[in-house]
Amino acid sequence: MELTEAGFVPSSNPVTVDTVTRGDRLANLARRQHPKILQTYGGEYSDPKLERMLARVVGRLTLDPDNPSQTYRIAILDSPNINAFALPGGYLYVSRGLLALANDSAEVAAVLAHEMAHVTANHGLERQKREAEANLTNRVVDEVVSTDVNARAAALRGKLQLAQFSRNQELEADKIGIRSIGRAGYDPYAASRFLRSMDAYQSFRDVSGTGESSLDFLASHPNTPRRIELAQEHARQFGVPGTGVRDREAYLQGIDGMVFGDKPDEGFVRGRDFLHPTLGIALSVPEGFVIDNSTGEVTAKGPDDLAFRFDGTTVSRGTALKDYLQGDWLSGLDPSSIRETTINGREAATARAYTDEWQFDVTVIRVGDQVYRLLTVAPLDSNRLDAVARTIAGSFRVLDSEEAAALKPLRVRVMTVGAGDTVATFANRMRGVDRKLELFRLLNGLGPGSALSVGDKVKIVTDR
Repeated sequence: MELTEAGFVPSSNPVTVDTVTRGDRLANLARRQHPKILQTYGGEYSDPKLERMLARVVGRLTLDPDNPSQTYRIAILDSPNINAFALPGGYLYVSRGLLALANDSAEVAAVLAHEMAHVTANHGLERQKREAEANLTNRVVDEVVSTDVNARAAALRGKLQLAQFSRNQELEADKIGIRSIGRAGYDPYAASRFLRSMDAYQSFRDVSGTGESSLDFLASHPNTPRRIELAQEHARQFGVPGTGVRDREAYLQGIDGMVFGDKPDEGFVRGRDFLHPTLGIALSVPEGFVIDNSTGEVTAKGPDDLAFRFDGTTVSRGTALKDYLQGDWLSGLDPSSIRETTINGREAATARAYTDEWQFDVTVIRVGDQVYRLLTVAPLDSNRLDAVARTIAGSFRVLDSEEAAALKPLRVRVMTVGAGDTVATFANRMRGVDRKLELFRLLNGLGPGSALSVGDKVKIVTDR
């Protein structure tokens, strides 16, 4: 019988995540949570080339005979944080931040297999029993300002802390995941390799002070020498190092051009500068401060317990800024401290607020219908608050259209090592990031003494 393309018709009941999990209570719950998860983690990052690469990884993992009937749907989270998790019913999530840190398909397979193992081992059910006894508290970082953004962030932190698995569950998921990637033909040592990369990244971030640690993979996946050692022991069951497929070339092709760090609609951190091309505003923090750009707000940590927070809100132009400062969004206000002023030609007002241990400088600046709020905090006995607050407020400016248009997101670029190229020369090609040499080694899994060979592929970060 001759078969032609016209002879094929779509199945009336195709095998998809939805059909395989139909009637599964936990899977239906996960399906309802899916849109909320995407919203919480910056939406879904769309890149067909990257999606095809990940689909190949997931497809290979489904060859594991322990999980023959499971169908998976993978979403790339548009987040710079290191994150991956799975939900019942075949929902897999991985952030572009994690993809930037990984160096081959086997490492990503190890992460995904680990998260899949939590689901297959029913760790989520055990966790729910503990959640029922837990008390979620609103841990708002800021003692003075109470906003919807802060409330959402505090609740999210609490929920994610509850989402952490126990140490025994993590080790069990490591074992199951390594067995899974080994059976799928991947390099089983990829798990211990990526654990080391995460450990190095954690140290890097601890020094720089960047990142919201409660919102990512590192918060719930602590790396210890023993855990890495156990991962290597599990891998040895499949052979010596070098066993299995790493698929590095295809992986690097997949992530080439992927956005790194902040998205344009959340603004960019460039050293001590924060620039927002969509809003058209910019400001700077003093030497010694490190900026963290998170959803809804910008924060910065400085020496001597100094800190800074910046956000914006819509306020009617008919509301005077001195009246806005006396609204119910601000507590501990000293009304006698309110002063109206201008900052770089923009209407502004300042005030002081106090709690038992802290003093706050509050500056509000109007740009059209938006009011930007600059909150600088210092211990009560500090004499640096005024100087730091005035420096930051004085740096606030509105970008001109050309400057805003010239701001581009950072991207991962894959390059080939040529004659004369070194770690230092590639690090010097990085743009928009601090501690370039250290970050280059970290992103490429290179130890302190590692060198490059002609023909090697490496990752750099640049806005070009």
